[in-house]
Amino acid sequence: MTTTKPSAADLRNPDYVPPMGDRIALGLQHVLAMFVSNFTPAIIIGGAAGFAFGGADAVFLIQMSMLFAGIATLMQTVGIGPVGARLPVMQGTSFAFIPVMIPAVKTAGVGALFGAIFVGGLFHACLGFFIGRLRHWFPPLVSGLVILVIGIELIPVGIKYAAGGAADFQINSPSWGSALNWGMALVVIIVALVLKFMTTGILSSAAVLFGLVAGYLVAIVLGEVNFGRVASASWFAIPQPFKYGFEFNAAAIIGICLMSIVSAIETVGDVSGITKGGASREATDKELSGATFADGIGTAVAGVFGGLPNTSFSQNVGLISMTGVMSRAVVTTGAIFLILCGLVPKIGAVIAAMPISVLGGGVIVMFGMVASAGVNMLADVVWNRRNMMILALSLAFGLGLHLEPKSLQHLPQTAQVLLASGLLPAAFLAVVLNLILPQEDS
Repeated sequence: MTTTKPSAADLRNPDYVPPMGDRIALGLQHVLAMFVSNFTPAIIIGGAAGFAFGGADAVFLIQMSMLFAGIATLMQTVGIGPVGARLPVMQGTSFAFIPVMIPAVKTAGVGALFGAIFVGGLFHACLGFFIGRLRHWFPPLVSGLVILVIGIELIPVGIKYAAGGAADFQINSPSWGSALNWGMALVVIIVALVLKFMTTGILSSAAVLFGLVAGYLVAIVLGEVNFGRVASASWFAIPQPFKYGFEFNAAAIIGICLMSIVSAIETVGDVSGITKGGASREATDKELSGATFADGIGTAVAGVFGGLPNTSFSQNVGLISMTGVMSRAVVTTGAIFLILCGLVPKIGAVIAAMPISVLGGGVIVMFGMVASAGVNMLADVVWNRRNMMILALSLAFGLGLHLEPKSLQHLPQTAQVLLASGLLPAAFLAVVLNLILPQEDS
């Protein structure tokens, strides 16, 4: 029996269904490209909430990050009524919300965080009704600035993880910053760099994942890995709603809702990139609104079960351009794999058993790349006096308030939490100044 080679039109068609073998191989490629970025926010937020690294709660958050990334992806690829772009859009846990979620979980608690994620998800979904009218709020100057601030604020987390952890008891440990911890982190960074620039295909696109695997293996050889919790973890578990309670806190809700606008614009950009790179056409209004609906509803459902906010993953957009296959059946296959992983606690336990310094090596690379992506977007900006002033004021207030939160001590608690995030004041100032300041000639 001979197989017919797909035509160029087939490869550009989202409804084309490749043979099963190709679907599995390409679907796993999409999962590998986003796997580390998907579970890392869960570990960081778990640490901010006081969950023990490698403990049962950390394992649960990792599980939910995989499960609801898969469910949200199915909402995008398969669709439900108006929900979903019905394009190969890979969803995953968003880095963008971390600077808002960390202060929220530290001040209001885990239950309030998940309550805010639920409300923020519904707000995010509502943006789908008029998302096209918000796009002009985020030109490269504003988008690049927001992404740059996200990266800058997250880089210290990566450094702390590489040194031995971000919790107070870890920082106060005599081994924090030891040569052993930094050595494991550097193994990850070096292997990731070599694979990124010396190889092609999946080895290059998933370089950080393979770097983490290498660092994990070195840690095992050095006796730094405890597999005790892996042995005790079950093989199957149904997600439990409201595991950590469910509360509504004004500061947390406002923060998540405001970041949802940024996330929605990011998804619009990713969907546009998929249609341009995979089918050489512009995304339709129906596709953009459907993608935004899926983003929001996926986030709201995740919040009920202990998952974090979801968004489209840009690295998978590049993978579609690289493989030339725009089939949503491929990404659907990847989503099913993520869901299966999310239902098996042993997989989460294996990830959670990774030494935090090993994860730190990968996080340094990922968060550094977030910041550099922002710089790359800013490179397209015409740097006249107007744009330089917008950047200057937004960065100064955003990073300044984040570094010196005590300067806000006389404000109400809600305002302190929102402004001390750094990201929200920077984004707000950039959007407002860009809208009100008159344009000037380059």
